Amino acid sequence: MINIVLLTLLVVVAFAIIRMKDLFAVIMLLGIYGLLSASFFVAMDAVDVAFTEAAVGAGISTLLMLVVITMTGRSERTTRHKPLLALLVIIFTGALLIYGTLDMPYFSSADAPIHSHVTPRYINDSMEEIGIPNIVTSVLASYRAFDTFGEVVVIFTAGIGVLALLSVVRHPENNNKITTVNDAMHEQYLIIRIVTKILLPFILLFALYVQFHGDFGPGGGFQAGVIFAAAIILYAMLFGLNTARKVINQSFVQLIAAIGVLLYGCVGVVSLLNGGNFFDYNVLSDDPVTGQHLGILLIEWGVGCTVASVMIIIFFSFAGRREIQLHNKNVSDKDQESSL
Repeated sequence: MINIVLLTLLVVVAFAIIRMKDLFAVIMLLGIYGLLSASFFVAMDAVDVAFTEAAVGAGISTLLMLVVITMTGRSERTTRHKPLLALLVIIFTGALLIYGTLDMPYFSSADAPIHSHVTPRYINDSMEEIGIPNIVTSVLASYRAFDTFGEVVVIFTAGIGVLALLSVVRHPENNNKITTVNDAMHEQYLIIRIVTKILLPFILLFALYVQFHGDFGPGGGFQAGVIFAAAIILYAMLFGLNTARKVINQSFVQLIAAIGVLLYGCVGVVSLLNGGNFFDYNVLSDDPVTGQHLGILLIEWGVGCTVASVMIIIFFSFAGRREIQLHNKNVSDKDQESSL
């Protein structure tokens, strides 16, 4: 019954998102959709996936999209044509995907290959081989460490791409000349800012808890990085970019993003130099289990640094463009008034 209710709510919210023209309402509904998805994953006992969905789908994505609509406008343009070709492509693709699932084993079937080979190996042997209670962390950080490394590289590449496309050259002497959107929020949202000041240390502390407690419960570098970045982005949105830049050095953040990927990759290189396979943590210490703990700790730290830094880079890149646009508009308006 819980699954049926959650799936029904997901469908209702999805149709509401399609029908909405107010982008702010769409973003709020997307956040609700993310929370519903996280709840559904919890009901399916996929707590780690639920944690990630809540942090990314309902958390950081909502904040980033709120920044984006300040550049694009709040209302969606009304289309005068009917995109029938796009609809046909979607229907055809969906039909192919459904057809492809017909050969898959039935849901929770005991005869499925994953339940016959892979899952028993992880459940029965991971504690002896890896030595940590959270099997999900064992899979992602040890058994599939090379795949996870590829994911981290993709995230880092995305951050570099955003920097290349949206980076704004700022001169220190112009910092005081540019007025950000949030400079007037001290008068308008004083209570929110005070509450945020109280909560920020606890959010950052919780991020560190998730980072270093991923071996024993849901969490790890991905979730911790997103939570840490969300706290920084929340601070910047409420107190203004100029204030945030005084606290957070963007060049240092970019350096941390690169160091995170480098740290992850170096763990694999050290494993090779010690005579093991790439990301074979057993050779990092005399005791294989101790080596597994050390390797997972280092690569999770690299993941957390890269994810948090890239999220902050993306936010500052979008918000910086918006800041320059507003500044140029104000200058243009003043020039017009002067000419008149």
